[in-house]
Amino acid sequence: MSAELARLVEAQGIRDPAVLRAIAETPRELFVPAAQRRSAGDDRPLAIGFGQTISQPYVVAYMTEQLALTGKERVLEVGTGSGYQTAVLARLAARVYSVEIVEPLAERAFQLLLGVCGLENVELRTGDGALGWPEAAPFDRIIVTAAASEVPGPLVDQLAPLGRMIVPVGPARDFQVLRLLHKAVDGKVEEVDLLPVRFVRLV
Repeated sequence: MSAELARLVEAQGIRDPAVLRAIAETPRELFVPAAQRRSAGDDRPLAIGFGQTISQPYVVAYMTEQLALTGKERVLEVGTGSGYQTAVLARLAARVYSVEIVEPLAERAFQLLLGVCGLENVELRTGDGALGWPEAAPFDRIIVTAAASEVPGPLVDQLAPLGRMIVPVGPARDFQVLRLLHKAVDGKVEEVDLLPVRFVRLV
């Protein structure tokens, strides 16, 4: 199933071979509720409970590709959710720090990522992801997997020089745009809007 997802997102334009390999190696069916497992191979978001979703595989792959990971980066993920995006990142980065505000989701993701998947380069915490993870900052990359009305200032502050951040931004409940931020050595931030998306709101 995961290999089929990798072929599917490649057909939609994902080109980074490392990202495609990470998608192929990450069994999405592990990260969805039992009732949804027959749909785990579909390229669409799925409900995971508590008003949250696991993102469409193409969006996971696209956001990951935009981070331009080389394997040396420390990555902050805001919104662990099911843990699927976290698992993909962990196969591509040196270390992943992930924050989830919904405690039952955080507990389930912890069991999957550290127990079932055996990923040793992941650290998880329950809390307000919009505040980041100050004591572990700065981060080379930041990915936000829930929609914010504007880019959270604390996350920009925690992005390292030459870092990249991707975040869905927009005031509308059902429509946002993926925004990519680059931070220069002098701290100046450049923002580029990439494509329209629809994410649950950042809580």
